[in-house]
Amino acid sequence: MPDFNLLVTLDVLLAEGNVTRAARRLRLSPSAMSRALARLRDATGDPILVRAGRGLVPTPRAVEMRGRVSQLVQDGAAVLRPAEEINLGELVQTFTLRTSEGFVENFGPKLIAGVGAQAPGVRLRFLQKADKDSGPLRGGVVDLETGVVGQGTAPELRTQALFRDRFVGVVRMGHTLCEGEMSALRYTEGVHVSVSRQSPGRGPMEEEGPIDYALKELGLERQIATIVGGFSMALALVRATDLIASVPERHTGNLRAGLWSFALPVATPEFTVSMLWHPRMDADGAHRWLRGCVLEACAGGDSLCWAGEGARRGPGGPPPDRVCWGGGVGFTLRFPASGLRGRFG
Repeated sequence: MPDFNLLVTLDVLLAEGNVTRAARRLRLSPSAMSRALARLRDATGDPILVRAGRGLVPTPRAVEMRGRVSQLVQDGAAVLRPAEEINLGELVQTFTLRTSEGFVENFGPKLIAGVGAQAPGVRLRFLQKADKDSGPLRGGVVDLETGVVGQGTAPELRTQALFRDRFVGVVRMGHTLCEGEMSALRYTEGVHVSVSRQSPGRGPMEEEGPIDYALKELGLERQIATIVGGFSMALALVRATDLIASVPERHTGNLRAGLWSFALPVATPEFTVSMLWHPRMDADGAHRWLRGCVLEACAGGDSLCWAGEGARRGPGGPPPDRVCWGGGVGFTLRFPASGLRGRFG
């Protein structure tokens, strides 16, 4: 393997035409530069510089190489130089994002608007995240993912938290659960739709989750009538039936518009939704900018509490003088008209 450091030495020697000046420019001693010239002569099979009176002149081979060597050194320096700041106005690129269900519906409009305002030539391609396979990120098929980091997440992936989320209950407007005090018993007496993304044939179906574990501690159990593969399907069934769905609050905010949402009557842990990317993209300027846009689009909105105008004023909804505070796993509801007060969570 040739010593490419000699290219820098050769470039300076040919530019200066003098061993002493070349040594000074490279901060080497004259003897070290003389040894480097000897190595260059051995490597090229050419004297490179020969004496002419009191000075040195380049050989024909050295004259021939001078332009090429200078360009090689400049190209090498450009490769090793830190990346320049990207010009967003001239950036033309398509980014592929693999996102959890509800992300596009809730955060897509703000993300697309922010990206378009800064970089009109950038296009976003959204793919539905059907599993936790890290292969698309490793293979470069996907630039960025969103989801909950778990044991199945590839250990080399970079992650950054976007927001905290929690489960809430959802029923159609006019459902019996829209009125009166919510309790774990009332919640379990209803019929539920459960969500599971696990495909049949890939191990036993995991029908129980943190909500079921919390209910078991109270000696209660949900009646699961059907299992669907996504939250949007569950909410579509809720709109047309008396089924009860339990879904992530922030991730389904827009999907729950016009439905009645309520805090679960049992304490369940919050979870963190993050963005994930492969480390090879960590220092890429355009990718760093995209990550900042995603973070900005997901900022704010710690608690949506109840979704939709109908949840505030529609038939079967709460009185208009209701006061609702979000925070933690549960929140307090006061109904001054009836004197009812309850603490959920």
